[in-house]
Amino acid sequence: MTHLRFGTFIPPIHPVHENPTLCIERDMDLIVHMDKWGYDEAWIGEHHSAGTEIIASPELLIAAVAERTKHIKLGTGVNSLPYHHPLILADRIMQLHHMTRGRAMFGAGPGALVSDAKMMGIETAKQRDMMEEALECILRLFRGETVTHKADWFELNEARLQLRPYGGGQIETATACMVSPSGPRAAGRLGTGLMSLSATAPEALASAGKNWQIAVEMAARHGHTMDRKDWRMIGLVHIAETREQAFKDVAFGIDDWAQYFEDVAVLPMIPPDRKGDPAQFLVNTGRAVIGTPDDCIRQVEALEKASGGFGCYLITDHNWARFERKLNSYEMAARYVFPRFQNLNANRELSNTWVRERQKDFKTSAQAATQAQIERHAQEQARLAAKKSAAE
Repeated sequence: MTHLRFGTFIPPIHPVHENPTLCIERDMDLIVHMDKWGYDEAWIGEHHSAGTEIIASPELLIAAVAERTKHIKLGTGVNSLPYHHPLILADRIMQLHHMTRGRAMFGAGPGALVSDAKMMGIETAKQRDMMEEALECILRLFRGETVTHKADWFELNEARLQLRPYGGGQIETATACMVSPSGPRAAGRLGTGLMSLSATAPEALASAGKNWQIAVEMAARHGHTMDRKDWRMIGLVHIAETREQAFKDVAFGIDDWAQYFEDVAVLPMIPPDRKGDPAQFLVNTGRAVIGTPDDCIRQVEALEKASGGFGCYLITDHNWARFERKLNSYEMAARYVFPRFQNLNANRELSNTWVRERQKDFKTSAQAATQAQIERHAQEQARLAAKKSAAE
C-alpha cells in the first residue's frame, strides 16, 4: 500500500452576501486546523472577478498562514500564468519558498475565469499556449538559469533570479489539468507534477488513466520521468456522522455553490438543465461524496482504480456547510479516512490482535500473580502474629 497524502484545494468559493474579510479569515483558520490534524498540503487559487473566488494573491495568504502553521505545505493552486510577467512571478515564489522554509509550492494554470482574461485584454484561445510559454521560462529561472526569451506578450533579457530554492532543493511544481490532454502534455514536456481538477467528475474519471499515459509519453520524449506521487486528484467531499447529517449540513450553502457554477464558472459541475436537489445530483453522478467516512474511502478507492494510482487526494473546499460543520468534516477525514490509505494502524491492529488471542493466558497469569500476592501477604501476617505471640 502506498502512503497517500491528503490536502485541500481552496478556490475559494464564498457567497457574495457574506462579509469578505471574515471569509478570507476562515480560509486561513481552516488551514491552521488542517495543520494540527496532520494534512499534508493546502493549495490556494487566484481569481480576479465574479465576486465569489475572492483571493487575488495566493502568495499573500500563504505568507500569512505560514506564520500560523508548522508542518503543512502551501501551494499556489494555481497561479494564472498569462496574467503575470514570468520573472516577477518566479521571483515572488522564490521569496515565498524562503519565507516558508521550503513549504511553498507552485501551481501553474492558464486561468479559469474568462472574465479575468477579458478584463486584461487576453484572448481566451491563447491562454493555454501563454501558460506553457511562461511556465517553461519560470522553471528555467527556478533552476538558476539565465534566460533570454522574447514572446509577443513578455520579454526576458538575460533574466535571472537572485535566490536559489531554500535548502538547496527544488520548488515543487504542479500543472493543472481537467479532461483535455493539454495539461498532461505540458506536465510531461516540462517535467512537473500533475494536478487533476474535478477528478471525480465522470468525464475526468474516465480520462484519468489515458491522461497519465499521455504525460508519461511526453516526459520520456523530453528527457523527464513522471512520478505518480506527484499526481494530485481533486474531489468534492463533505462527510458527517451519518449520511442524513451530511445532507442536512450541506443544505446550508450548496444552492449558492450550484448557482455559481450555473452562472459564472465554465467548469461543467452542474449542468443548466439539472433539476432537483443539487446535493443529490452530485452524489448520484459520482461527482461528490456527501455521506460518511466510508463513502469517502470508496471514492478514493475508485480514483485509485481508474487512475492506476496517484500520490495526493485534495478535498475541494466548497463552503457547503456552516464553518463548524465543515471543520468537523475535515477532522473526520483525518481521523477515519487517512488510516485506510496511510497504513497508520497496522502495528496497533497487530498488537491488539496479539493481546486478544492470548487474553486467556494473560488472565490466568494475572490471576496467579494476584493470588500469589494474597498468599504472600497472608504468610507475612502470620509470621508477624507468631513473632508477637512469642514475645508476649
